[in-house]
Amino acid sequence: MTNSTESIQAAQADLPAATAGSRLDPWVSAYASRASSMTASEIRSLFAVASRPEVVSLAGGMPYVSALPLDEMADTIASMIRERGATALQYGSGQGDPVLREQITEVMAEVGIHAHPDDIVVTTGSQMALDLVVRVFCDPGDVVLVESPSYVGALGVFRAYECNVVHVAMDEQGLNPVALEETIKRLQVEGKKIKMIYTIPSYHNPAGITQGPDRRKDILSIAKSNGILILEDDPYGLLGFDGVVPRAIRADDADGVVYLGSFSKTIASGLRVGWALAPHGVREKLVLAAESAILCPSNYAQFTVSTYLATKPWRDQVAVFRDVYRERRDALLDTMKVLMPAGTTWTVPTGGFYSWVTLPEGMDSRAMLPRAVNALVAYVPGTGFYVDGQGRQSLRLSYCYPTPERIKEGVRRLASVVEQELELIATFGPDALPHTEMPNFSSTPAPDVR
Repeated sequence: MTNSTESIQAAQADLPAATAGSRLDPWVSAYASRASSMTASEIRSLFAVASRPEVVSLAGGMPYVSALPLDEMADTIASMIRERGATALQYGSGQGDPVLREQITEVMAEVGIHAHPDDIVVTTGSQMALDLVVRVFCDPGDVVLVESPSYVGALGVFRAYECNVVHVAMDEQGLNPVALEETIKRLQVEGKKIKMIYTIPSYHNPAGITQGPDRRKDILSIAKSNGILILEDDPYGLLGFDGVVPRAIRADDADGVVYLGSFSKTIASGLRVGWALAPHGVREKLVLAAESAILCPSNYAQFTVSTYLATKPWRDQVAVFRDVYRERRDALLDTMKVLMPAGTTWTVPTGGFYSWVTLPEGMDSRAMLPRAVNALVAYVPGTGFYVDGQGRQSLRLSYCYPTPERIKEGVRRLASVVEQELELIATFGPDALPHTEMPNFSSTPAPDVR
């Protein structure tokens, strides 16, 4: 009697070679066409190596949850279970707990948004909210406009739903309105259907740039005049180092913006609680899509967040996180200023987790990565934040998780690698640099890259 794999291969024997399965994956010919767009990100492939303790990882965007009062969190959770355990461990509403949705309106008021709890959909992290919005709005081939560069997790969602992702240029203030208008006009002439503009206006991932108030108004005006939805992703909005909270785009338009929020950066990423704030009709579709995916978000996680918000000084804790990340940001920028070779430039973030580094002419961050990891430092190559191969001269550095001392050591190691690359280029030309690819660790879990 043949085993199941042999049976599958026998059934596929008459299929053309291009569509038949393989010994590694006998089901490859049965996948939906969109599965071909599901590939491991640069960060996922890097994780198995970068997570080794001897490597200083400036790659993944993992929040520094140790800054939380963990004993108090344990007491909060224990109290919640004692008082509401039977409900917390049960199924809940597909839209999310009503009490938590009311509390989320208070959190969003910090960024200028005044909304009704009924228009909020609680999700398993804001990544799920992003997936739901794209599932509801986008058909294969629809255009999604994204910043250049853009968040790798969003690019993965857009590609999984077979969207046509088009990058729009950024400048020092974020998404460039002139470039946005020109791109929209060009695509309209080509007969393309533009479904949404995806933007991270506050403390951008990966660029570390923040849009000013006038820039946000310009982008909103362009979107409204062209009837294009804005998908505003705002996981870092409360983490400005000067304590000033940027006003969300959604604060000025309730009908043309879907706003994504998260507690991953202001409480804990492991709780996986986020949300979408959407116009009423869109909200209904998102709830239906969420129910088909997970039935309901975790009551346990929601009640944990809700109890924390109700009983703890959460604004004070956000201020603690700001101080922690400001100190780490300063360690990164100050050390780069001293050690990075001439010709290297970087953004100066005023909040959030990331700085975007541009290497000297002729350098390739993706090709350099194996040598950097060999020198026990890791980063994310810029190519991971594009769909079209751009970004080879750039890389993203994350300062949120390592201690300031580790950050300084990581920059020292990175600067040494860059100097060695530059010496090779100066001596033999750019073609002399080896182009060793990083191994593909696609079977390992990815870190939190938000």
